[in-house]
Amino acid sequence: MRVSAFLDIPGQDHLPPLKRLEKYAFSDNIFNRQIIARGLLDVFRDFSSNEDDFLTVMEIVVRLSEDAEPTVRTELMEQIAPIATFLQEHRADFLALLSEYLIPVVMRYLTDANNQVRKSSQEVLLLLLEQDLIFQHDIENKVCPILLDLTTADSDDEYKAEAVNIICKMASTLSKSAVARLLLPRFCELCGDSKLFQVRKVCATNFGDICHAVGQDATEKFLIPKFFELCADNVWGMRKACAECFMAVSYSTSPEVRRTQLSPLFIRLISDPCRWVRQAAFQSLGPFISTFANPARAGLYIREDGTLSIRPPAQDLDSSCPPVGSSAAPPSAGDLQMVLESLPEHMKQDPDIQAQVQVLSAALRAAQLDSAHASEGRDEGPASLSATPVLDAPAEARMVQSTEPDEELDGTGGPLQTKLRPDAKPSEENRSKLQDIIPQPLLDQYVSMTDPARAQTVDTDIAKHCAYSLPGVALTLGRQNWHCLKDTYETLASDVQWKVRRTLAFSIHELAVILGDQLTAADLVPVFNGFLKDLDEVRIGVLKHLYDFLKLLPADKRREYLYQLQEFVVTDNSRNWRFRYELAEQLILVLELYEASDVHDYLMQVALRLCADRVSEVRWISFKLAVAVLHKFYSSSERGLGLNFINELIVRFRHCPKWVGRQAFAFICQAVVSAEGIPVDQFVEHLLPSLLSLASDPVPNVRVLLAKTLRQTLLEKAYFRNAGNPHLEVVQETVLALQSDRDQDVSFFATLQPKRRNIVDTCTLENQNEPL
Repeated sequence: MRVSAFLDIPGQDHLPPLKRLEKYAFSDNIFNRQIIARGLLDVFRDFSSNEDDFLTVMEIVVRLSEDAEPTVRTELMEQIAPIATFLQEHRADFLALLSEYLIPVVMRYLTDANNQVRKSSQEVLLLLLEQDLIFQHDIENKVCPILLDLTTADSDDEYKAEAVNIICKMASTLSKSAVARLLLPRFCELCGDSKLFQVRKVCATNFGDICHAVGQDATEKFLIPKFFELCADNVWGMRKACAECFMAVSYSTSPEVRRTQLSPLFIRLISDPCRWVRQAAFQSLGPFISTFANPARAGLYIREDGTLSIRPPAQDLDSSCPPVGSSAAPPSAGDLQMVLESLPEHMKQDPDIQAQVQVLSAALRAAQLDSAHASEGRDEGPASLSATPVLDAPAEARMVQSTEPDEELDGTGGPLQTKLRPDAKPSEENRSKLQDIIPQPLLDQYVSMTDPARAQTVDTDIAKHCAYSLPGVALTLGRQNWHCLKDTYETLASDVQWKVRRTLAFSIHELAVILGDQLTAADLVPVFNGFLKDLDEVRIGVLKHLYDFLKLLPADKRREYLYQLQEFVVTDNSRNWRFRYELAEQLILVLELYEASDVHDYLMQVALRLCADRVSEVRWISFKLAVAVLHKFYSSSERGLGLNFINELIVRFRHCPKWVGRQAFAFICQAVVSAEGIPVDQFVEHLLPSLLSLASDPVPNVRVLLAKTLRQTLLEKAYFRNAGNPHLEVVQETVLALQSDRDQDVSFFATLQPKRRNIVDTCTLENQNEPL
């Protein structure tokens, strides 16, 4: 491409290309300079073959970057990233070229007087860092020094806020050691910037990313103290930002710090006097609880393909939490005494601590009695998870903490002072709520999210946030502690807001994996049944994961839903065609869960009804469902059922008075042939004659699809390539008749040589059809 292609200024062809470029790059006309800056990538492509010309263009770019017009500088900066990519693809020394010519321009623009130029340079810098297009040496000696200089105490306020934002974002592109050595000290300093709350706000918003970048040790040593300061900031926006990133910070700390320091700090945010802070804290409560998760203890593990799976029953609980009735000995009173002796002297003398130990001792004795009873009844049937977990030593040492909003907090990040509630009794109800996975105050606050009073004082959508994070909380606690959440789940499932129920409906299949067969059958199936009769907005959540949930149920329970599957065809709004589309997709998967006879008695009619849907998209996916039903019958050696289904297809669609129904029959036959849904001998005997009879159909659209089916699908199968095939002749005669059809489209597709062997190319034609 010549330079004149985008300059297009007549009367200048006598100038050499480089001279023309230089002339207009430094023209007095701003428009000319803008055009040159905008077309720099094409200029580099033009002159990349000649080394001297290429370097000359580079020098012109550097000179152009000093243009006094902000629009020219902005246009130039927007071309830096594409130019860098071009150099990476075509130059072996691209890093050296970037370092010498372009990186200095980007860094100079970080302090440009024009806001748009600065914003563009910031975006380009981050992009170059993400794509690893800057030498590590340049990062440490060119990029970081400028950013650190912009964040000094005496630097311009606007520049400082922007530089802090870049530092936070570029941390993820650098190595852990580089971030800790170059950026971490300044970041800690900026977290305490008393002059600009905007700087502290940026630090608080990106705190989790910095923690992830520097790792656990540096986080606990340097960042956690700063995080406590930000959480106590006088500006509520700072505390809100801390609440929003709490989960990310928690992931970068050890379990001990998470439990002893971050948990009390989070309780403080939940009790914040500002409603917006409390709102953000409650939204982050579930995600924060999920950071305590231990998959081995929860009875789950992650497969190699990344999916969540159930651990075999023998491995459901780890060694510290043996199942009720197992041979592992529960903690004894002596163990509790040992834990008490290990406490500091000032805690031993605390009457509140002593009272709490007495309560725990009583609960422990009751748990031992339950364990003994479960052991005696072991021969009567398989042991199930007890509602009362066996306490381990750390659980006994951890005191149940008060979560009242007016509770006095120590403000230092240490554990909250604990006090025994006046009504604390070793009753069955109290013992059933004990668990040792997460700090009890967090769980207490989480289950309180269903309290109607919370909607008035915190957030009207607080129940929805509770429902959204419930699978994560359940995974964290493990199925052995499901009793702690059961009442909360049932409350959410009956919430008056359909959005809350919808959220649960979309995740019920994941919760079923977490809880296992027994708890699913006992606690989730009733909720699932309620969702099936709910509003369409709730039912769609169940429907989207219908297969995932049903496959977890035993066969007898699964059969109970056969009749209810038929009810999914009926919706509150007949225009909600996506609901029926999703039903067809799920039924294709669900077929494998049932016997062929059940499919014939309950699901076949649903498939036929969906194939006749008014919306073409629903019909299209339903044709695949019809093929899957046929394949189910024949793969199960139920040819009688298959023949019955074929007869239904012929009666309903081949002889349909509307042409769209007859066309649907051709679509189904085409799909059967493409997917080889039934044995070929069954196809030629029962479907082929009816298919060929469509050659005399009065509607051209039907004959067009027949021509495409025969020419591009049927005749491409090996069975019909055999010259001795008795059915080949009649198919070829039909194709010849279609080739001489009076309709041009029919003759065209009957003559067209096949290019691909699938049915996707017919989708456009189907979408043009009118409703049945």
